[in-house]
Amino acid sequence: MDTVIGRFAPQMFAIMRIVTGLLFACHGSQKLLGWPPDGGGPLPPLMVTAGIIELVGGLLVAVGFLTGWAAFICAGEMAVAYFMAHFPHGFLPLVNKGELAVIYSFVFLFIAAHGAGPWSIDSVIRGRKPITTTS
Repeated sequence: MDTVIGRFAPQMFAIMRIVTGLLFACHGSQKLLGWPPDGGGPLPPLMVTAGIIELVGGLLVAVGFLTGWAAFICAGEMAVAYFMAHFPHGFLPLVNKGELAVIYSFVFLFIAAHGAGPWSIDSVIRGRKPITTTS
């Protein structure tokens, strides 16, 4: 199986980074821009801050620019969201509905530790050659 899927690990990491960043940016877009519509009203300052981190941080992660810093900040925001909004309702994420916050936090920590990988502005800036598969 390693020869079938494993050889595409760098590309799959890039796809995971891009999709995660775009999905996270949608959370910020919903808070700040009302798209997609959620029927919400005016936001308290803490939620505006969260929306900015989600929109800007998600887009930075998706395009792979300042990826380590952006992902680390996004991971921290999700950890704060978990402990402020979910943890008071129970310890287990399945009980307190905090699974998404936990998953986002750990995926962003992984991205921060791994770096942007291929298909990123960071790799272009650093002058890395794109990773290619061997035949």
